Formats: sequence, C-alpha cells, structure tokens
Amino acid sequence: MEKNVSKLPASIIFIFGGSGDLTHRKLGPSLYHLFLDGWMPEKFAIIGMGRTAFDDTQYQNFIKEGIKEFSERADDKDGSVWEDFAKNISFMTMDVKDDEAYKSLEKKAASLQEAWNEKAKIVFYLAVAPQLVPTIATELGKFKMCGDTDCTRIVVEKPFGFDLESAHELNTLLLSLFKEDQIYRIDHFLGKETVQNILALRFANALFEPLWNQNYIDHIQITAAEEIGVEDRGDYYEKSGALRDMVQNHILQLLCMVAMEPPVNFDANEIRNKKVDVLNAIRKISREEVHSFAVRGQYKSGWMKGEKVNGYREEKNVNPQSNIETFAAMKFYVDNWRWQNVPFYVRTGKYLHEKITLITVQFKQPPHSAFPSEATETWRPNRLTITIQPDEDIRLRFQTKRPGQDMVLNPVEMVFKYSDAYQAIQPDAYETLLLDILEGNTTQFMRADQVEVAWKVVMPVLEAWQSRLPTDFPNYAPDSWGPEDAEALIARDGNNWYSLPAQNGLQSKSTPADNPR
Repeated sequence: MEKNVSKLPASIIFIFGGSGDLTHRKLGPSLYHLFLDGWMPEKFAIIGMGRTAFDDTQYQNFIKEGIKEFSERADDKDGSVWEDFAKNISFMTMDVKDDEAYKSLEKKAASLQEAWNEKAKIVFYLAVAPQLVPTIATELGKFKMCGDTDCTRIVVEKPFGFDLESAHELNTLLLSLFKEDQIYRIDHFLGKETVQNILALRFANALFEPLWNQNYIDHIQITAAEEIGVEDRGDYYEKSGALRDMVQNHILQLLCMVAMEPPVNFDANEIRNKKVDVLNAIRKISREEVHSFAVRGQYKSGWMKGEKVNGYREEKNVNPQSNIETFAAMKFYVDNWRWQNVPFYVRTGKYLHEKITLITVQFKQPPHSAFPSEATETWRPNRLTITIQPDEDIRLRFQTKRPGQDMVLNPVEMVFKYSDAYQAIQPDAYETLLLDILEGNTTQFMRADQVEVAWKVVMPVLEAWQSRLPTDFPNYAPDSWGPEDAEALIARDGNNWYSLPAQNGLQSKSTPADNPR
C-alpha cells in the first residue's frame, strides 16, 4: 500500500480510560494503523490516563499487546515502525475526581507544545463510564485552552444519556463548557465503510435516486443481529437494554442515511441537518399504540451453535427477575413526501441466528404483468440489499428468463463485494472516525439536536415498556430470530423479515422465502 503523507498539524491525544478495554481493543490498534499508513501528524503524542499504576514502558507494552491481539494487520508489529510509534506514547496515573490531577495534564500539553515550538490540536477522548463524563468535562472546561474552539476537541462515547432528560442535561453541560464544533459524540457504526458508502450509492448514481421514494419502494428493513449474549456486560445491560443500546443510536442513524434528502453539498452541518429532518419527520407513537409498533424479547437458556448457553436472567450481574429486553423490533413511518406510508422495519437482538447488519430495500411489484401465470411461479420483487457486517457487499435482485424453450422467470442477484473489488485494506470504523477528529471533520458525529430528537422518537416506547412489565419473558430461544411477536409485527402488513441466503443457496434459518406474486 502506498503510504500517505499527513499534513495534519501537531496533535496531542489525551485518552481518559487509557488503560481500559476500549483503548486496548480499538483505540490503540486504530491509532497504530493510522501511523502505519502515514495519516498521523509528524508531531503527535498519545497520553493514556487512568488509575492503573503504569509507567511509560508498561503502557507502551499494554498498547502493543492490544495491537497483537486485535489488529488484523501484519505490517511490522514488532519492528522499527513500532519503535517510532511507541516513542510517542506515555501514561499519566490520575484519579479523574481529583481536581489537582488535572493541573499536570495542562502542564504536559504546554511542555509538548514548547518542545515542538508549535501550537497543537488537543483531543480529549473520554473512553470512560458514562457517569464520569460530567466530572471530566467540568474539570476540562476550567482550562483556558478549552476555550480555543479551533484547537481543542472533546470526544464522548455512547451511551449519550439514559433518556431524553439525561441527554438534554448532558448536552446543556457540555455546551456550557465547549462549542458544538468542539464536541464529537462518537457512534462507531457511522465509521464503517459500507455505512459511508450509502451516501455514495444514493447520490452518486442516477440509477437509484429517482426510484428512492414511496412511488417505487414498498418497505425498508434494517437488521442488526448479534450471535453473542451480554457476556460480561450484565451490569451495563441492566441499565440499558436493546432499545437504548442499539435502536436509539445505531439503527436510527442508519435509517437517517437511507431516508435523508439529497444534500446541497457535503458540509458537515448540511449532512447533519438532513439527518435531523428525517428524525423530526418520524411519526410519533403514542404510548397507547406502542403494542402495534414495537416488540420486545429476552433470550432464555438453550443451545447456540452447539453450545449450551445461559438465559439472560442467569447471566452475571443480572437480576434473576429482570425485565430488560435483549431484543427489540419496531415499525417506523417517515411522514414526508418522499416516504409517506412506507414502513421502516427495524430489529436487533442478542443470541440471534447469525451476526449480521443488513439494510433491505424492497421495491414494489410492477403495476401490470403481461406474463402467463406459469412463467411467474418463482417471481420475486426487486430488492437492494446492503450488508454492513460481517461481509460488506451490495446485492441487487432482479428477474431474468430461465434458459430453455419456455418463458419462465427466475430471480437472480448481482453482487458487489468490497473484498473482490478493492485490494486495499478497509480501515476499521475507529480509524476513520479518529482521523476525522484529528482533521476536525464533524460530519459523522452526532449533533446535540440530533441526539435529543432520536431520544424523542423512542421515549414513548421506553415509557410504555417501563409502565407495563412483560408477562412472557424469557420469550425466545438462542439461535433463533427472536420472539414470534416480531414475525407478527411485520406479517400484519403482508411482509416478512429477510436475511441473506445460506452458502448452499437455501434461505437462512427462520427466514421464510418471499411470497410468490
């Protein structure tokens, strides 16, 4: 791969939670990949901060071990490139609740800039538990350098708030300390290559955009399924659940990218304005209507890929009578001219049949068929499928004539696979977003109003579920596609959930074939 030559100014990256799991698995390897590919500034410093008693060498080894374990890159993990990278890494032991500890951070930034003889961009990455964010932000806001809106940035990981009220309170606090352009509310889903390609697919191709409306599209589905359970995150999940953890952020962001209007340009605020317009147009669901628009589920004990697994209520740090959902499915409507009365079905859950994130655009049937009935026995509607993970591809299904003397129609697929078309290594989502932060590009980061409107969309469901406890939990088995009510949610409209066909060409388990025309 040809190495890029970065023209970024000097940068200092302070990572709160520098000895934590996110840094070990994602941030360390991603920053190293950016360095390998020549995207990091010529002068930079990565400073981890936490309560662990690391010295600089121990912390460098901590980052190195994360790269060995979680990086898929083979280039020079232990050679001279690593040595050049490691010399820019250091660690500061500190308690984020100790006011005095922050003074050493300010001194560190000043000494680096003095040594470089250059003013640096300063990034504060808060890879910490949500309850620590207000404390850290308040302490950082006291620094004079944080008033420099051009040079200082703060990065906040999800979850961004626990509900609308807490999200508003956090926004109010952050905006009292920083300008909106300094705040990067990060959702790693938006950094995935296929997610970013949705905009290119729609707005760079005359083939799709003229059809991208209620005149030609029957419905849209978004699936974000996981094969794993909550693992060791029971304590977090008890405060979250599938609706908060996935629908309010990841899935609604995907819906916005699919449904947004064409932007005038690719200015960050222009893109974000279009996304907010979609969220504002989503039809409000009253608490009385929730049962018609939303389904929840919780996995029980059973078998997953040949292994015996616990039910959610048997997991570590989970209440044995917990009513937290590990599955959520919803139906949305976007009330505007483009999408009026087109349903958007979304679902997500733990211990589902396969790990897959999938967007399906189902087109309407032709208004008239001139073919005899025997020719259309295997007829299927046109469909565009965008697979975000694990294998990134785009599939277009259409009808062809089957070879032979008779006129028989058969559905076929054209498949574009990223791995086949491009030899270049696809960057991890965190690589993309970290580079955006260093460059000051806020396009793929949520704005305050976007976060709050997304909470408004799901709050009626959250409130209804909290006031009406489920009577059937646990209600789905591991290695399934969730509770039966999720099938009923979409079947009431004459539709069914889709997944990709299995390797042998048969439909994936629990996913029925399309109804023939």
